[in-house]
Amino acid sequence: MRLLTSLVCALSCAASLHAQKASLDAAACERLAASLELPRAKVRLAQPVTSREFTPPATPGAGAPPAALTDLPAFCRVTLTLTPSSDSDIKSEVWLPLAGWNGKFQQVGNGGWGGSIQYAALALALRRGYAVSSTDTGHVGDSAQFALGHPEKLIDFGYRAVHETAVHSKTIVAAAYATAPRLSYFVGCSGGGRQAFMEAQRYPQDFDGIVAGAPGYNRTDQSFQLVAASQATHHDAASFIPREKLAVLHRAALNACDQRDGVLDGLIGDPMRCKFDPSVTACSGTDGPDCLTASQVRAAKAIYAPVTNPRTGEEVFPGVEPGSEPRWTINAGGARPLGMSDDFFKYVVFKDANWDFRTLDVAKHLKQSRKADGGIVSASSPDIKPFVGRGGKLVIYHGWGDTNVPPRSSVNYYSRLVETLGASDVDKSVRLYMAPGMGHCGGGEGPNVFDALAVLEQWREHEKAPAEMPASLLSEGRVVRTRPLCPYPQIAQYKGSGSIDDASSFVCRTP
Repeated sequence: MRLLTSLVCALSCAASLHAQKASLDAAACERLAASLELPRAKVRLAQPVTSREFTPPATPGAGAPPAALTDLPAFCRVTLTLTPSSDSDIKSEVWLPLAGWNGKFQQVGNGGWGGSIQYAALALALRRGYAVSSTDTGHVGDSAQFALGHPEKLIDFGYRAVHETAVHSKTIVAAAYATAPRLSYFVGCSGGGRQAFMEAQRYPQDFDGIVAGAPGYNRTDQSFQLVAASQATHHDAASFIPREKLAVLHRAALNACDQRDGVLDGLIGDPMRCKFDPSVTACSGTDGPDCLTASQVRAAKAIYAPVTNPRTGEEVFPGVEPGSEPRWTINAGGARPLGMSDDFFKYVVFKDANWDFRTLDVAKHLKQSRKADGGIVSASSPDIKPFVGRGGKLVIYHGWGDTNVPPRSSVNYYSRLVETLGASDVDKSVRLYMAPGMGHCGGGEGPNVFDALAVLEQWREHEKAPAEMPASLLSEGRVVRTRPLCPYPQIAQYKGSGSIDDASSFVCRTP
């Protein structure tokens, strides 16, 4: 009994000591500004925030002032300027819980061309008990104009800002709590998914686990696809597909593909198993509201089709999938291509703000564009052996209805991982979840609310290999459908009975 009592006391004392180390008072927070000496970096501010509310600073040119973030635990806000090169001006922030730190560190990613601290994502991680950081990637504003004449700033955006932020953030965490974080995670979607892949490929030691949503990992080749979509609908006035006719296409795609997974539910469970020909929507006579003209059908076929190099036959990038039509206003409905791709060619490849997207030619410009990128912005390598070799876990998710980053690109990358690492190592370290009906990073007609970080935590911390990931569809804040997201290549198949709005009526199987 005496031995048991001593053991309990020892454990209690150890827990108490850890709790003391894992807390940070306001005075200690403020001292961080003077006490921290970081190479090629400077702490600009270390300030306690105890009001449970924080209003992010306004971003120049961003329009309306940002809304206040509420329901926040007390935290220490540390702001940094990182200067890894003579032309670098990277702003980053680290938020440290004053109490209740979970012992872990999380870094959050940026979309598009970055250019701002991701305050909402910082708040989400802070509420989960994480010490968390974000970076503006070295410039202000979601445009690539910064890259003109500034090659070092392009490197900062491409990979260096995220890495430097991770290194310095973990140093600050260790200084604040007198102990290093026991685990470090990265969570990002879209451009943040690209950053996630870049970290796994270039800096495998930075993070123990990574969540990569809708990863736009191949910025160069993806940009050709996005421009091709705009070229298709702007070939001439007759080729443009108005919003109301996208609904015609969508209905036709559902009619052709919806029941392939065994249930009529308004979703296409596996678009890769369905060949949809938009010619079925062609007007039999004159133009009308319920059909597409011949020019519009040609444009639709081009948007679904992969971009290929006519000189070599190489598939450059896949097209979008049947079921994505409600979101074609994003990738093919504007006067110019999506800004991410438009800016890539304007400011990185051709260095001409007046570049005409109609002049882009895969055969002429693919090699030039890949050379201009040079692996600075794109993170396409499937060789992540060092990352998985140290126990790293990678969770990828992608919506089948995504038009910003065509979803088959994630399937293709997963296949290349299997070829490179072998099926066994991929199964131990990587999961890919494809979400029917989900748009870019969320939204859409399918269940699109889920917790990929929780899946990663269970896998990395408790060796609980993830199977299905529960997902919900919300309408006016109310759950109206649940469905399992299945690890690729499995899909959710209806059991044959029960509500199609209830996840328990489905099972994950390989088709």
